[in-house]
Parts: sequence; C-alpha cells; structure tokens
Amino acid sequence: MRNERIEPHFALEHLAPAGRIGVITLATDFNIEQDLRRLYPETVHMFTSRVRNVNPLTIENLRTMAPGITAAADAILPGTRLDAMIYACTSGTIAIGQANIAARIHQACPGTAVTDPVTAVFAALATLRVKRLSILTPYTDTVNHDVAAYFHQQGYEVTNIAGFGFEDDTAMTFIDPRDIKRAALRICDPNADALFISCTALRATPVIAQIEAALGKPVLSSNQVLAWHSLKLVGYAEPIHGFGLLMERHLGAPAETQPSCEHLSDAQ
Repeated sequence: MRNERIEPHFALEHLAPAGRIGVITLATDFNIEQDLRRLYPETVHMFTSRVRNVNPLTIENLRTMAPGITAAADAILPGTRLDAMIYACTSGTIAIGQANIAARIHQACPGTAVTDPVTAVFAALATLRVKRLSILTPYTDTVNHDVAAYFHQQGYEVTNIAGFGFEDDTAMTFIDPRDIKRAALRICDPNADALFISCTALRATPVIAQIEAALGKPVLSSNQVLAWHSLKLVGYAEPIHGFGLLMERHLGAPAETQPSCEHLSDAQ
C-alpha cells in the first residue's frame, strides 16, 4: 500500500476575517442561529454552544442555567481565539445578572469581549438616546414584572410592557412573525421613544423594518441588538440594511457623533 502526503497548493485561508463570535444559547432555542445568520455579514462567523435550561420559564428556573455557562463557553472552538462571546438569553440575563454572566464566560475565555441581550439593548438605547420605551415579550406577567423592574433600575422609563403569556421557551419560537408585528403595532405607546421586542426565541427579525416604518420610531429586538453590539465589539463598521435604523445607521461612527432617534424619518 502506498501512503502519500498531499501538500496544499494554495495558502491556508483565514476564515471569518471580520470576526469570530461565540454564541451561548439555550438548549431549547429554535431561532437565534437563523436570526444571527441573517443579521451578520458573510465575513463574520458565529460558533454556537448550548446551555441546559428548564421549563416553565420563570426567574427561578432561569437562574439554574448559571452553573453551565462556563462549560458552554469552553466548548466553543477550544484553543481558537474568539473576538467576542454572546450569552443569548434576555430574561436569563436579568435573572442571573450581567456581571455574573461575564465573569462565568471569562473563566473559560479570559479577555474576550462579552455581551448579552440586556447589555446590548442598554448600549443601543444609549446610542439612540432613548429614555422611554415600550416592551413586547412572549413572557408571563410575572416575568414581565421583573423585566420592567430591571429596566427601571437602570434609569429607563418603561411606559408599558405586554406579553404573549408563554411559559415554554420552545413554543415561543412558533409565534408567527405576523402576530409579533400585529402586537407591536397595537401595544407600542405613542409616548415611547422606542419599542423593544424581548426574547432571542421570538422571530421578530423579519418584521423589524416593517414595524419601524409603521411606528416611525426605532424598533429593537434581542437578536438585532446582539448582532449590532457584537459587531461593534469586533470592529465591524459597515451598514447592514433591512433590519432597522440601528443596523443601518449606527455601526460605523462613534455613538456620540451619530444621529439620535428623532431622525428616524431620514433613514427610511
């Protein structure tokens, strides 16, 4: 038997030249990988790991994810440098805490930039200079109460919050985007500066631009702000079209030089 060694003719390629982003998602999340593939440019790649979660979705059950976060982070491309790491659960971030999540990820990936939906939406709200917001979620009233309280603690005025009342994280993904759009247009307070659609499992990404055009104000979703903030962290600065003002107008320039949310009509 002849055993032959083949040498590559071409230089080895550097895959994901604009960034490699690790994503820790819930074991039951049907949606986030599909959404991030829509939102990221071709030159940015994501690599996913999953952490066990428990239904029904309650603050107490969400906290049970915390011990698995470090192992999930460690399982993403071991020995390969990541440019940023995402923990992808909005209500889970509120239950476990932003600093706690970052610390657990840094145990496996020291020095890596970390974001989560809450950190990302706060960065987006600051960039857009939003202080009053409406919130749409798939959650129960009990979870919504804790979500609104968390935003209030950070200095934001939640004019109203509404939820679909789901307790099963998997079932949340099955909500039709048309229902998300319909609910968003019905519940958004005219006095709010922006609408935030919470939950990485919700398929809000395809209808963000439609909702934004109808409301005439910025619309943010958990996956959209995660994509935006992680792209900022890896230094990606080109506009991404089709997913709202945040992605189109607020990737390149520093936050303090960007137009505020009152200029939404200029971007449509």
